[in-house]
Amino acid sequence: MANRHKTLLISFIFSIVLVVSVKAQPNDVSTITVKKVKDFSLNGLGNALAWKTTAFTKLQKKLPGGVNYTTNFKILYSDSGIYCLYVCEDSIITSTLREDFTDLFNEDVVEAFFWPDEKSVIYFEYELSPWNYELPILVPNYNGKFLGWRPWHYEKERRTRHAASINRKGDKVIGWTAEFFIPYVLLNPLGNIPPRSGTKWRANFYRIDYDKGSNYWTWKPTSFSFHEYKKFGTIIFE
Repeated sequence: MANRHKTLLISFIFSIVLVVSVKAQPNDVSTITVKKVKDFSLNGLGNALAWKTTAFTKLQKKLPGGVNYTTNFKILYSDSGIYCLYVCEDSIITSTLREDFTDLFNEDVVEAFFWPDEKSVIYFEYELSPWNYELPILVPNYNGKFLGWRPWHYEKERRTRHAASINRKGDKVIGWTAEFFIPYVLLNPLGNIPPRSGTKWRANFYRIDYDKGSNYWTWKPTSFSFHEYKKFGTIIFE
């Protein structure tokens, strides 16, 4: 009888662990499957039909306190490049910079980091502000020592496409939307480009907001810096 009770107790505990594990699983996912689409236009509203082919992924707030805005993003790819969409809940737009290649990260911004080839310690960082100003840089990162390099001959097919809009309800700001396209030719000569079906890249996605101090949202959490590339998640091209 005692053995039977012991067996039942073990089974009960195992069931609880299993349920908790299943419920926790969605928050532990470290991969995103990137669907393939034909190239499309961007208008900063995120209403292109192509975006309906994939689901939003929610970014998680990094630290307690401050504002608790929702931040969601999507990612797609085509034969020519990568598309990203961010929808950011917000009530105050902190964005005064009106020039590309400035320190956009000191104000409201969304960011995407792509590390296509793990054999190299070089990855691509892209930032976009609510007023549609961008910062595209290539980042060599050697043992935590890193600095971004601006693209050369940044024109024609090597240029990104991007758009952003501030969302309002009447006169009240309720958020902002950002979308951008990164052509593969801009990422040359990084390895593992262009991606094909089954290709895997390491990547991470972020948002910074400055309503009440600095607040951070991430896809995969980092400890001290967005540049902790070994903690990036994985995107898999469908």
